Amino acid sequence: MNQFITFIKKEFYHVFRDGKTLLMLFGLPIVQIVLFGFALSNEIKNAKMMILDQAKDASSQQIIERFAASPYFQIEKTINHEAAIEPSFLKGNIKMALILPANLDQDLNHTGTAAVQLLLDASDPNAANTLNGYASSILNSFQQERMLNSKLPLQLTPQIRMLYNPELKGAPTFVPGVMALVLMLVCVLMTSISIVKEKELGTMEILLVSPVNPFLLIIAKAVPYLGLSLINLAIILTLSVTLLDMPIHGSLLLLIAESTLLIITALSLGLLISNVTNSQQAAMLIAILAMMIPTLLFTGFMFPIENMPLPLQWISNLIPAKWYYIIAKSIMIKGLGFAAIWKETLILLGMTVFLLFLSFKKFKTRLE
Repeated sequence: MNQFITFIKKEFYHVFRDGKTLLMLFGLPIVQIVLFGFALSNEIKNAKMMILDQAKDASSQQIIERFAASPYFQIEKTINHEAAIEPSFLKGNIKMALILPANLDQDLNHTGTAAVQLLLDASDPNAANTLNGYASSILNSFQQERMLNSKLPLQLTPQIRMLYNPELKGAPTFVPGVMALVLMLVCVLMTSISIVKEKELGTMEILLVSPVNPFLLIIAKAVPYLGLSLINLAIILTLSVTLLDMPIHGSLLLLIAESTLLIITALSLGLLISNVTNSQQAAMLIAILAMMIPTLLFTGFMFPIENMPLPLQWISNLIPAKWYYIIAKSIMIKGLGFAAIWKETLILLGMTVFLLFLSFKKFKTRLE
């Protein structure tokens, strides 16, 4: 029994003196609880909206106050002309617009009926449906309160218009997200084991003493995966158009160019992982943890980023797939050109340059 207890103590000593084991045992569960607790929610809060108040009467003011007090909406601004709504939707500045018609108060008091218009960005059908439910609930609450103080039965009817995806198909949200996930995961996973595999097989020494420039060696490792990833992209787009009936409203060449930029970003990250690890298992584990989970959580196609706490929203800005998802949706669904996505493109380009620089910096021309 004493020997048994001694062996137990020994194993405890091994665990507590190994920082990596302690991190896996205690750090990983804490991180998962925090991330999944805050990020995995379909509830939407602080969705930005616009209000066109054509009535400017007591009823319209009460409705605006209710939307302003709701935790689900954030009034970006109140406008005077309907022409300002569509550009805001195209830029992604708002998720919903509310149009209050003229003579709203007079219609409710005399005829007992009135109609307001809700415009929603249905490029994300789940979010559009959720926001529609929130807005309808606020309008119903206003209607019920007015009926208590009125002798006439009141009926406030919301006229709903879904923009960009009127049929509320799931493909417009699903396809760009899957494209980002597949391209990131495959590229990072494959390239992360390319250099470390040479280390394990013992062939890295032969490559280093060859007349080939080490930097050209790194690029040569990435080029085959670039070609294979472009084939993957072609397959995904073909299936999306033929099987999922999802037309590409914008420029196909622009979409391919932006996808190529994401692929190069992912390849750069994979090369960096390959340079800093010494085993294929470690490289694959880091690649999966660094790409799959963050892409699922922080891209925005599964869980609304707006609903996350500010620190997690800041972290999402470090995920390349988030910016590509915005780009792909803008091109494929809204039909926008480069002028609308140049900021996201610049961010992706900056990430690519930074990751390539780190990959070259961490590449060791001498074996340890």
